[in-house]
Amino acid sequence: MYLYYFLAALSTWFGLQSLLSGIRYAAYVRRETSRPLPDFQPFVSVIAPGRGLEPGLIDNLRPLVAQDYARYEVLFVFDMGDDPAIRIVDELRATVPTRTVIAGPATDSGQKVHNLRIAVNEIDAQSEVLVFVDTDARPAKDWLRKLVAPLADETIGASTGYRWFVPERGGIASRLRSVWNASVASALGSDTAKNFCWGGSTAIRRSTFTKLNVSERWRGTVSDDFAITHVLKEAKLPIHFTPNCLVASVGDCDFRELLEFTTRQIKITRVYASHLWLPLLLGSALFAIAFFGGL
Repeated sequence: MYLYYFLAALSTWFGLQSLLSGIRYAAYVRRETSRPLPDFQPFVSVIAPGRGLEPGLIDNLRPLVAQDYARYEVLFVFDMGDDPAIRIVDELRATVPTRTVIAGPATDSGQKVHNLRIAVNEIDAQSEVLVFVDTDARPAKDWLRKLVAPLADETIGASTGYRWFVPERGGIASRLRSVWNASVASALGSDTAKNFCWGGSTAIRRSTFTKLNVSERWRGTVSDDFAITHVLKEAKLPIHFTPNCLVASVGDCDFRELLEFTTRQIKITRVYASHLWLPLLLGSALFAIAFFGGL
């Protein structure tokens, strides 16, 4: 019984630390969202890798070609030329230059990483900033301007947002996915050394990308965001979290898809960020022992 009380006390202490972390996160979000944006709008290349007809795809892609931003292009990248999503891209009424890039099958990297490596070789020569976005994200009209603005500070390595799962019809599995993901979002904040790049909404100067040889460092990996995070931390360049760029990912899932999603994320974390995986495992195990032990 004494052992149980000891574990329960530890679990309570960790819970209080998590609460304080949430309070700090909320304060950071309020502070950042009230700060005026720098007037920094260089030419940007937005790269959007995709595959297949995801639910709500047209609603996700339409904001990409109608951003409140002066000069940019959008490159849609697909594995194969017969991907049905290409028809959706062709039907978009774009107000900016758009191109479709066919990357072909991957040989020495994950397919998404391979697609990105091919696409960065196709960007416009005048491009100063690269932006990576996922096609299951639904950005706001000013998303690009707010994501790029922090790069006015040339000492910043990258600017990143994060996703927020928004259930469409509801259901327990969809809500559990949203809550599980939200706990990761709240880990981002003012400490640039602890932040990480989310591949679905990241901006980096082209000069930084080239100098750090990110494309070559991507070779042989399956996680574009963990890899680029590792490269930036190795170079001691800060990663700025931009809460203005929390991007909605609208849709539902069943329990099988929930388990597949969470398992994939945990496996990737174990491989690319083992220093995070072990504390999370121990913390989750402690909570589970205290909770079910109490029952």
